[in-house]
Amino acid sequence: MNKLLKASLIAATVTVATPSFAGGDINSALANICSIVKTNDKSALRSKMKRVEADFGAKLRDVYNGVTCGGESLIRTAMLSEAVDTGTFMIKKMTKRALTQPEQDGKTLSAWVTEKGLDGSPLAAVLKERI
Repeated sequence: MNKLLKASLIAATVTVATPSFAGGDINSALANICSIVKTNDKSALRSKMKRVEADFGAKLRDVYNGVTCGGESLIRTAMLSEAVDTGTFMIKKMTKRALTQPEQDGKTLSAWVTEKGLDGSPLAAVLKERI
């Protein structure tokens, strides 16, 4: 399935608008991903992403740009929530190129981290090491 099609998800606190995927509704599958990230439940996030991949053929990197939690990306949400486990999991699943691309507001993750004064956070260190 075309990655651009998979990545065309658009959300606000995971009210996700998606094209139709064979086999069901990806919106329902991603419904509580923000709360999983915020509560730092790595095993639930891993389980959810395995289920989304099995059901829709979409990996985290395919849906990442279309899912927002209160206007912030999933990794930014993890940083703001100090959710080190889920944030580390997502950073490791994303490509280095995706981690250095500007997000919806035009800022890269690194620039956003510096702007928010989160340079000392454990996730900032993981991000810096990865890119």
